[in-house]
Amino acid sequence: MVLTTTLLSAMTLTASAPADATPLADTIRLPVIPSRLDDGQSCTRKSDEKAPSLPWAQKSLGLTRTWPVASGDGVTVAVVDTGVSQGAPPLGRRVTAVAGGGTDCVGHGTFVAGLIAAGPTKGVRFAGVAQGARLIGVRGTDERGVATDATVAAGIRAASDAGADIIEVSPALVRRSGPLREAVSNAVARDALIVAAAVPDAPQRSAQTAPPPQDYWPAAEPGVLSVVDIDAKGARPQNALVPRSADLAAPGDGVVGIGPEGTGHFIGSGASLAAAYVSGIAALVRSAHPGLSAAATAERLTATAYPADVPRVDPYAAVTSVRGGSAPPRAAGDSGPVRLPSDEGGALATRRATVLAAGGVGVALLAAWSAAIIPRGRARRWRAPGR
Repeated sequence: MVLTTTLLSAMTLTASAPADATPLADTIRLPVIPSRLDDGQSCTRKSDEKAPSLPWAQKSLGLTRTWPVASGDGVTVAVVDTGVSQGAPPLGRRVTAVAGGGTDCVGHGTFVAGLIAAGPTKGVRFAGVAQGARLIGVRGTDERGVATDATVAAGIRAASDAGADIIEVSPALVRRSGPLREAVSNAVARDALIVAAAVPDAPQRSAQTAPPPQDYWPAAEPGVLSVVDIDAKGARPQNALVPRSADLAAPGDGVVGIGPEGTGHFIGSGASLAAAYVSGIAALVRSAHPGLSAAATAERLTATAYPADVPRVDPYAAVTSVRGGSAPPRAAGDSGPVRLPSDEGGALATRRATVLAAGGVGVALLAAWSAAIIPRGRARRWRAPGR
């Protein structure tokens, strides 16, 4: 189902379903969840609107097939973001707060937590991926949503210290640092799977040229599962920033979720939301296979994904497939993100990029994507120990 979105000055978004889509209703109007607050902007309050129909992202992931098999029970997911409101009704009493992460002025961290694990609400078809999982709210930004390498590193360390099985990291930073690298290494050593946005959530902008592809952190760190956002057609959104590489793709454009108060809905876009979906699916995998390590969980997610230059996560296959024998061949060593070298002659140019060319900045994104991005999972050696 395709959502057509228009940002309105009143910070609401109209999403209309085309004729070939499952109807949402004639029109829905949901407030946009911010990723950070501008100077003078007040805290995000509850939404009085609810999405009347099944959100496209939830439908495309086929979660109703997966829920009878796995619920996320017994798995703890930390959300390193703007905090997670412990008073958000769809999260019930499943949120533990560390490092000041129990309140959420911005609302983005609560939105992400809802995509991961919001429980069902009577009369509402939206629900989180892993409804049995427990959550740890961790603030990886300041109170208004501004992240630095220091705040994100502290958030990752707090999450691993609290015993998280999966750590979702929403911020994507242009700067790598020693503390950030050490925080990731510490979490990996504790068998926590870090799932991070491959790029920052793109601001609304009218620039005709896209910035060049580049690495963002901590997504580009070895041992981190890096995720990009795709829209209802399976393409990168028009304004999306481009990383040099990524492991998985998941829905992240015009997705429906909860806010920090009440039971109403918001709408949002960005790679952080795609990372939320993958984190919830990782929780399903680890709940269905309790002995699975973080590395084996990552290998399972990438190996069972829909084939594409950036494989699209497949929840049902990740949970139910019988993984036996050796993992698919990987390149020797773990040298970090893989670049598309010029001597490949374009043979590995992404098929997804052809879809992007239709947008105003599509040509620039097409060139950047074709020249740079292939999934790191093919060379990051995601495999279980001893395999």
